Amino acid sequence: MEHPDLWEIEEGLFAQGHTVICGVDEAGAGPLAGRVYAAAVILPRGWSHPFLNDSKKVTEKRRAVLYDVICQEAEAWSIAWAEAEEIDQINILNARMLAMERAIQGLSVKPDLALIDGNRSKGITTPNQTVVKGDGKSASIAAASILAKVARDRYMIEMANVYPDYAFEKHKGYPTKLHYARLRQYGPCPIHRKTFLKKL
Repeated sequence: MEHPDLWEIEEGLFAQGHTVICGVDEAGAGPLAGRVYAAAVILPRGWSHPFLNDSKKVTEKRRAVLYDVICQEAEAWSIAWAEAEEIDQINILNARMLAMERAIQGLSVKPDLALIDGNRSKGITTPNQTVVKGDGKSASIAAASILAKVARDRYMIEMANVYPDYAFEKHKGYPTKLHYARLRQYGPCPIHRKTFLKKL
């Protein structure tokens, strides 16, 4: 299979005069528990890695390798999140945008354009462009998707130690049969998103 050219979007924008482009993506919109994470990444122009792709298409081991390489070699990177309580207060869409905005604001280098995965950018204060399925089309967004996914998975493994009844290390908070079974058995814990549990 031909590997997609993940620099095509950025190169087009560089040609229009942009100089510092960050990719932004989030992880954890669907789970019943835990934070929603976001990452923003500014890569050196033309940077590539054989494993780089949409985080959902990369194995867990390769994501861990990529995470370390991206953190070492990116020009700037930032990881941020919105808490479960914030998700309940402002809804998941707004919480996703809040986490992305926090990630962009956390960058040590100020981008002149943010490439946002998806089709919405409400609340993003940096000039931006949305890219539907951007984690498979843009190197910068793909890198952000890796950082967000790995950071969230690691956080959920930590939470599994705090709340061992829910087996968070197995399902990372997603709505699996096991997770629902544990919820029915033990009820929600403090990191559950109360607004996601109406079906219980």
